[in-house]
Formats: sequence, structure tokens, C-alpha cells
Amino acid sequence: MSTAPVPPPPASPDRPATPTVAPPQRDPADVAPADSYHPADPVWVYRDGWRAGVIEAASPRAVTVTYRPGAHRGTGVDTFTAPYVTARSSEDPALDRRDRGQLRGTRMTPTGLPVRGSAA
Repeated sequence: MSTAPVPPPPASPDRPATPTVAPPQRDPADVAPADSYHPADPVWVYRDGWRAGVIEAASPRAVTVTYRPGAHRGTGVDTFTAPYVTARSSEDPALDRRDRGQLRGTRMTPTGLPVRGSAA
């Protein structure tokens, strides 16, 4: 197994453009503090390459992210420190739309969870 960096695939509607700089090469001035992220923020996380993710929780030291660990539609949840996270502006259909429609009309808590007994 090679440890050489793999270039990101080209952008397409199903695969948005990814960052190209690995965390050790990022300019520290470009790294946002972990607690600047909020639940449901779309992000890129670095785990064997940049992966699309969504913030679940944030603290001053790290963020918890649901992300796509591979090319399949499955997800993983992990904790990342700030250098391994960056904001994502492009949409990832498997992550960003997963709850639309199901929770329409449902009240949500500040952390993005449905309020008990509020389902339509």
C-alpha cells in the first residue's frame, strides 16, 4: 500500500471538488478554530484523503463529524482536530439531503435533533 498522496478526482455533480492541501501543509492562518463550526455545517475532513462531512458537535479542541469514508453511500462518525477540517461550500447529496422530507414540519433542537413528540 502506497503512502503517496492521491490527487483528488475531478469535480462532478455527484462528486464535488475537494481540497488539495493535506493538513500538515495547510497554512495555520487558514485553519478555523474547532469551536467556530456549528451542527449541520458542511465540511471536508481529512481521513486517508479529504472526505465530505457534516458537523455533529464542536468544542474548543475538536469537532465530531458524520462523513463519507469512501465512495459508497455509507457514513462514519469520528472526531477531528481543526487542521483536519475545513468548510465545504459544495453540496454532497448523500449527506446534505439525507433528512429532507422525513422531518418536514418537525421542530428541531438547537443541535439539529427532532423535538420529541413534534413529528407530523
